[in-house]
Amino acid sequence: MAGTILSVGIVGCAATLAVAFTTAGAAAVFSQRLAGAADAAALAAADAASGVVEGSPCERAGEIARAAGTELAACELDGVTATVTVAGTFGRFAATASARAGPPS
Repeated sequence: MAGTILSVGIVGCAATLAVAFTTAGAAAVFSQRLAGAADAAALAAADAASGVVEGSPCERAGEIARAAGTELAACELDGVTATVTVAGTFGRFAATASARAGPPS
């Protein structure tokens, strides 16, 4: 009987750890996707600001952010350098990522 209780306890602990590690892994993937969306949106805004593509820089950044499944939270231009912040949610938690793109300094 003691062996059965011990086995159930070990399986329960293993299941709890598996769920915890899976959630942590999913959060890491989400943060990388959010960072990638911010990078792409900043590049699109910088391209529009420099005249490489047509349109308003912040509108372009918003289009890219929506295509990546995020929302454009902020868009700032300093000449042809764009700083973009995108936002998304992971479960109940809100997260943001920022990126800057433009010519080399």
